Amino acid sequence: MPAMKYRSAALTAVAAMTCVALSTTPAAAEKDIGGGTPGATPDVSGGQKDGTLLATAGGISFDRSKNGSGPRTGAIAPTGTYSPPPCWYAPTYTPAEFKKEREAVWAVDSTGHQWDLEQQERYVKGKPYKNFNMDKAGKGYWWTSFPNKTYPPGWDKCTKETFWVDKGDPPPPDAPEAIDPEILAKLAYAEIRVPGTKVSLAPEGGTKVNLPTWAWLDGAEFKPVSVTARVDVLDIQATTTATPVSLKIDPGTADAETYPADGVCDLVGDKIGTPYAKGKSKETPPCGVKYLRSSGDGSYPLKATVTWKISWTGTGVTEEQGLPDGEFGAEQNVVVEEIQSINR
Repeated sequence: MPAMKYRSAALTAVAAMTCVALSTTPAAAEKDIGGGTPGATPDVSGGQKDGTLLATAGGISFDRSKNGSGPRTGAIAPTGTYSPPPCWYAPTYTPAEFKKEREAVWAVDSTGHQWDLEQQERYVKGKPYKNFNMDKAGKGYWWTSFPNKTYPPGWDKCTKETFWVDKGDPPPPDAPEAIDPEILAKLAYAEIRVPGTKVSLAPEGGTKVNLPTWAWLDGAEFKPVSVTARVDVLDIQATTTATPVSLKIDPGTADAETYPADGVCDLVGDKIGTPYAKGKSKETPPCGVKYLRSSGDGSYPLKATVTWKISWTGTGVTEEQGLPDGEFGAEQNVVVEEIQSINR
């Protein structure tokens, strides 16, 4: 095992010098096949085409133009133990590109004579490939693995050596992590960014003990967002969409009551909660909190968490498919004062 890891490190170092480099121009991002160095954490590149934001990582282009925006945006935390795929296989090289990369590795002579001979047998001398499949130029691609080291463990389980796939043919059955619409959807999930969750509280002028406080989120910000991931050379894609469904309020103290009682405010139309209006101070808010004790010289850390429903569609998948819900929340300090009264 140590020798294999050493060889992988050497391959990565040399491949970084010989792979097709990613560019910040849209044309290069589209032309690139692999989008990164095999055996390394995927590099990222980006550009624009017709106003569409593009970013390429590990053989995949991500369109984030319909993502959330603003200074408080952040990544959704999937509920439970869900995480994106730890690694995948994707088309990476044309025959000429792979030949250039592998010959550069052998020229360095850092991976060991025996390993180099085995590689030459595999890719040059017909066991099973001959001359890097140069005679198949334009008829397929060399595929390799891309680890996602952001989500260990498991990023190193894609151990299959670089392999060839003809255009139109499925990847071999011993490569179950080969990129497909479902894997694309899960990777797009990790790219979704949603608005921050600072709630508006009213009546204005500070929160008071035993006074129902209305809470709501800006309806203009809390709309569905989506990210599309695609592999152009395979003509496959998937769009993952996050739709806000509810807001949960945690007052930050046991000395409080929430509206509703469970603290979960559902999305109604395109709004979460109802903005306070003058004259409603004695009404019960559909979404809010009532503090029963003053915060004294400090404040309470109210936490507002929005739950987002996640679904995807993609190549060959027209009906929405579900993925685990996601959450995104933040704390804000709330000062609660006693209601002052005048004694006569």
